[in-house]
Amino acid sequence: MVEFRRIGYIRVFEVRVLHHFWLDEGATVFDQIADPAKKTQRLLTYDVRRVLDFAPSRSTAATIRGLRGVFRTTGLGFLVAVPDDATIPLDATFEFFATVVAPDYANYTAAALARPAVTAPTVPALSPQPVVTVPDPVPDPVTGATTQHRYKANVPVLSNLTGVARGVAPDMHLFLSRDYPAASAGDAIEALVAVGNDLRQRIGDPSNALLNVVGLRASLPIFVHQGDVPAITPPAGSAGAPAFGIELDPDTPGDVIAVIRLAPRRPIGSPFNFADPDGTPHPRVFEVHLQNRWTTWQYHDKRDGSLTSTEAGPLPLTHFGNAGTKQKPPTTAISAVFDGSTPPRIARFVSDIYV
Repeated sequence: MVEFRRIGYIRVFEVRVLHHFWLDEGATVFDQIADPAKKTQRLLTYDVRRVLDFAPSRSTAATIRGLRGVFRTTGLGFLVAVPDDATIPLDATFEFFATVVAPDYANYTAAALARPAVTAPTVPALSPQPVVTVPDPVPDPVTGATTQHRYKANVPVLSNLTGVARGVAPDMHLFLSRDYPAASAGDAIEALVAVGNDLRQRIGDPSNALLNVVGLRASLPIFVHQGDVPAITPPAGSAGAPAFGIELDPDTPGDVIAVIRLAPRRPIGSPFNFADPDGTPHPRVFEVHLQNRWTTWQYHDKRDGSLTSTEAGPLPLTHFGNAGTKQKPPTTAISAVFDGSTPPRIARFVSDIYV
């Protein structure tokens, strides 16, 4: 007689990666859409896999296999499920890499942009740079070989150890981003900063660029921002490492744009714990929010190209709805307006609309 054993699976955690270009309704942020049915429908048609790809690190994949678990990407992000009798090792680290698959991703995604010779290299940003190899000045004492350290600047690390919770259960949101930093004169263009109760965004190159009001911080999600990029501590005596970013492990893809790093437990009682003290899975849903780019919309006469009007301030680019007063722009019609400095500084990003 054949024996069967049914194994039940439990979702130990889910990471939802929500890009607001594909979710917002014009000037209305997705989270503030009043109609629950409309929000549900928007999520049902959303698929982050057309924008980003997610993959576990080699060691994380081995940990999941050891738990008889599964990793799956979904329309909202990705999840890990394990048998309901599994015990999560409390010293484990679950690490995942995000890479871009959409060719136009940079057009409609806001990111604190570091510009060489304009932005100080000691300012964190979100514009990933080419991989830099830095030799360790101290050779291996046994083999005499020189270790090569590989770094990539401006890659954020999103973690439940440093993320911020907003709201009260059952409506609590667990953001993997840190809280927003205060504004600084050296902030990179498109940096998100806290000013009083407002979330603001620098619309041009430092140091005197205006800070556009995105909205009240309390009513907005925590978008991925420049404060999520960790400082790099290279070997003493070495030279050439960037100030902010990550050191690449052998299996870290060179085109990584973000690292998601999760630990089973924070201090006791934290809502970010996805395992109990005995390792019993305690399912959690974490959120990562990507901000859509804001540009100043300029309307032109399509007959002769003459400028007819300009919106009073930057507006968000969205797939649904229209934040402007006339026709909305395509995401391909974005350009930078420069000032007369040397080197030239970006005064603002504009979208040109021909009507």
